[in-house]
Amino acid sequence: MLFSARAHGEDPISFCSILVLCGRKLFIGGAVAGAAHQPNKIQPREADSATSNLSISSPFFLIHFRNRLLSFARLSDTGQTNLSLYPPRASMSNSKDYTVGWICAISTEYVAAQAFLDENHDGPEYVSPNDNNDYTLGKVGRHNVVIAVLPDGEYGTTSAAMVARDMLHSFPNIRIGLMVGIGGGAPSPAHDIHLGDIVVSASRDGKGGVFQYDFGKTIQDQKFQTTGFLNQPPATLRTAMNGLKAQYELKGHQLETAISHAIQENPRLHKKYKRPGPSNERLYRSEITHPANDGISCEIVCGNDPSKLVLRPKRSEDEDNLEVHYGLIASANQLMKDATVRDRLAAEMDVLCFEMEAAGLMSHFPCLVIRGICDYSDSHKNKEWQGYAAMAAAAYAKDLLCRIPPNKIEAEKEIRETLQHILHNTSRTKAHLEMMRHKLNNDEDIKILDWLTPIDYDPQQNDYLKRRQPGTGQWLLDSAEYQAWLKTKKQTLFCPGIPGAGKTILTAIVIDDLTTRASSDPAIGVAYIYCNFQQQGTQKIDDLMASLLKQLAQGQSSLPGSVKDLYGQYKTKRTRPLLDEILRVLQSVAKMYSRAFIIVDALDECQVSDNSRARFLSELFSLQTQHELNIFATSRPIPQIIGQLNGSVPLEIRAHNEDVRKYLDGRISQSESNLLKTYREKIKTEITKSKTPNKLEKALEGLPTGSQAYNHAYKDAMERIKAQDTDSRELAEHVLSWIICTKRHLTTVELQHALAVEVGGPELDEGNLTQIEDMVSVCAGLVTVDEETNIVRLVHYTTQEYFKQTQDQWFPNAENDIIAICVTYLSFCVFESGLCQTDTEFEERLRLNPLYDYAAHNWGYHARTASAEVEQLIIRLLESEAKSRRARANDRSTPCSILRTGRNDDGLTRK
Repeated sequence: MLFSARAHGEDPISFCSILVLCGRKLFIGGAVAGAAHQPNKIQPREADSATSNLSISSPFFLIHFRNRLLSFARLSDTGQTNLSLYPPRASMSNSKDYTVGWICAISTEYVAAQAFLDENHDGPEYVSPNDNNDYTLGKVGRHNVVIAVLPDGEYGTTSAAMVARDMLHSFPNIRIGLMVGIGGGAPSPAHDIHLGDIVVSASRDGKGGVFQYDFGKTIQDQKFQTTGFLNQPPATLRTAMNGLKAQYELKGHQLETAISHAIQENPRLHKKYKRPGPSNERLYRSEITHPANDGISCEIVCGNDPSKLVLRPKRSEDEDNLEVHYGLIASANQLMKDATVRDRLAAEMDVLCFEMEAAGLMSHFPCLVIRGICDYSDSHKNKEWQGYAAMAAAAYAKDLLCRIPPNKIEAEKEIRETLQHILHNTSRTKAHLEMMRHKLNNDEDIKILDWLTPIDYDPQQNDYLKRRQPGTGQWLLDSAEYQAWLKTKKQTLFCPGIPGAGKTILTAIVIDDLTTRASSDPAIGVAYIYCNFQQQGTQKIDDLMASLLKQLAQGQSSLPGSVKDLYGQYKTKRTRPLLDEILRVLQSVAKMYSRAFIIVDALDECQVSDNSRARFLSELFSLQTQHELNIFATSRPIPQIIGQLNGSVPLEIRAHNEDVRKYLDGRISQSESNLLKTYREKIKTEITKSKTPNKLEKALEGLPTGSQAYNHAYKDAMERIKAQDTDSRELAEHVLSWIICTKRHLTTVELQHALAVEVGGPELDEGNLTQIEDMVSVCAGLVTVDEETNIVRLVHYTTQEYFKQTQDQWFPNAENDIIAICVTYLSFCVFESGLCQTDTEFEERLRLNPLYDYAAHNWGYHARTASAEVEQLIIRLLESEAKSRRARANDRSTPCSILRTGRNDDGLTRK
């Protein structure tokens, strides 16, 4: 033997010797650990060696020969002589030993994945009783991997989610996930994507690397609807991906060599999985379509006429024949076969690839998506490239895993509990809402509902459910008060709670419970409202009642006639229906349900002026007296609200012991500190940096309570911001001042433009645009991005209250800075043309200039505190006839219009 029994373990093996494998002698100099960095290639004694093309710098070589070497040592010690180069088979009966989940959609991808295993393990001895997956177990590098494939003939997001769910039932210790397989490329001037290339999901602008969109009937009109983004995979995967990207850029990759090697070891794969010839790669112009239902190849039907093809230069010798691209992958339940839609999404969203499964794991399966490009997402579909594309994706996945130390994966949190919880909650809510939308399959019905109100609370509901710590809030659903409220008709359950007690998340849990019940009983209606003090302009009494009417109406199998009649009365007018008319129709729709539930969160944030809140509650109670209506409401303990809800069943919302324990368990599980785990029951999130028992006890005793706790925490956060470097501090101050002082929420792109403006400049320099993740990271946890609406906001209502009280302390010049930026933006040269002549032109202006809408509508409000310097900017804007006409036309609150009308839209007289 060349080495002792100690070499059978995981320690690196140093050697300067001749290795004998299958009678072939391979001369290797130096230690294995050091060889990984050597550019030299192995010099085989025989030209047909299976490893003749492998470079020592490739992780594939090191892992392959290391495992073969260990296998050889084991076999020699036991007297066995089977020295096959094929991956050895080991018995791994413990399902908890597997930490990497690898999901494939089709058998071609499944075969490719198995071809890159370093070890094959026996199948699992036991799987969950309801687990319908087929598994292959093995080792890639130093990681135990479980590979699963979707059922034959099943594709799409739902099937992928079910496969992941069953996998986690049977293999509870899985920490990271990979979706590896084929996809359709989206070549563009910015991304020279070819067949056989690889696209890896990578985040952009703080969002995940997978973009979910819906086709439906809108594909023919080339429209699409954003559904959401897949959350970023764990930092371990992202770090390895970035390291691999750097390695490829510096040294190139060995992916093609690895594919050739895998095919040589499995000769039966050669025909289907080898790289097709260059004549089989044709990118047709977008207007050239393959005849429908024509099974004849494109080479015959569509031809090779250069006028039909997009001609691209060949890749040079210093470029890899197989390129790896990083960016956004679009996912949906339907196959992308429209080149015009492909090009539009590529241009507007910077999409690189289309596929059908990844969105099924939306936001909750820590998953990196790797796709080999087998077609160009157009009508010219073919299967010639599927085998090679699958091999390319699997080769990259193996290369990635070989960069990650096992302890890094083991440090990741188990994903089973989180995924099961989300599939149980969010998907049920989405399924229920989707069911209601499908009932209204008439475009006219949808138009009518949007006419009632464009406000949609569904994205907020989904966002709140995602934030829920698994298992929390069950105490409310199990409480005697809630159960009695469910069973008793015409009852109101009022749940007061202090700021930060968790009222909104518990409201989302209640809504989820009710919508689930209603999904199996069409006679039950559910409608809900999330009040928000920053949205009071769109949450007046008319808006709130119209929203309830919209939700109850869309729950019917067909749109009620009373709603259609109301629309018919006003569709040719430029006025809105009166409140009494909305209430009359609401009464008629509520009558269609045997029972109805209305849920209102944060009544304390409902508009008080014009008696809106009192009128809103009064109308709800009136509706309740005439119909089988139950009301659920939350609020801070405001005396006026408590008085109005006198007679309702009270249930105080406060920090529940079991919820606190589950929340802390989740947070502490992410920590590597044994001390935190020892003191699990006492730890608060504010002291997670404590490292000794004495400091821990002292920190616990010194924690402030009540409103003082919030003020202390926010002041602490601001002091941390002030302690940052100059650039980070200034960025944080600008971000916070805009969020706090603007008259409405801003989207991420609006805020990016606002911060990129150079006061007094003639145009926007896109080089000044700041990444969203940078904006969030410098704000010390005070800022978050709503995943569903793409709005940048403060993390909590109490945060806004704190800064409202301390604005002069932290942001004394905020209003002046905002008006300067708004006026500068409206003064850009791009607006010299003046008013838009058509709706299409106006929509294009809004799209290309995202801050235009906010600046044009609100600059007048901010102008009241303008400094002398900013006043000069305003004067120059008003003296520019075209720009001034455009600004006044879009803003009734500007000084000019206020002087003309004497009142703004709120009816408030201004000087």
